[in-house]
Amino acid sequence: MPRGATERRRAKSDRQAALVREAARLFADRGFSGVSLEDLGAAVGVSGPAVYRHFANKQALLGAILIGVSEGLRDGGRAVVAQHDEARRQLDALVDFHVDFALDEPDVIRVQDRDLASLSDRDRSQVRHLQREYIDTWIGVLREVHPGRSEGDLRVRAHACFGLINSTPYSLRASRAASVDDAVVRDVLHDMAIAALSA
Repeated sequence: MPRGATERRRAKSDRQAALVREAARLFADRGFSGVSLEDLGAAVGVSGPAVYRHFANKQALLGAILIGVSEGLRDGGRAVVAQHDEARRQLDALVDFHVDFALDEPDVIRVQDRDLASLSDRDRSQVRHLQREYIDTWIGVLREVHPGRSEGDLRVRAHACFGLINSTPYSLRASRAASVDDAVVRDVLHDMAIAALSA
């Protein structure tokens, strides 16, 4: 492939990644309905209509955000489990993985919480499927840690853990305003999640 074509492809990929990143920030701040194509274009230095070169519409951009993060969680969770042989170490690593995600991607969590219903039916179904696969990874580990507990019990534990950790975007602002170091937030969330899962 000619060098110029390779550079154009790379530039297009970089612009798409920038659009996804900035859209997550804007949607988190204003909500999906409060952001225009012009806002999205301006955030990456292009006109509003130029967004159509990368995404069919604003809804498709929302889908790219939430499908992308759901794929990342599923694949990352599986990789984390594969790195350890003992179930409690797997669980500890899964908690660290999800805490890191929550601290690194607070905007995406806020978008997921508020704007999931704005996805197309197809994208919403795909996100839900990916989320179920991620949860199933956790359930498999929890089943080893708590062999006597029911499937329902384990699912409640997993969802409660996600609820605790995913509250980070809302608590993180207060922590930072109070000059609490992110490392402290990470350690506290980890310890609380493990305690909740082990209760």
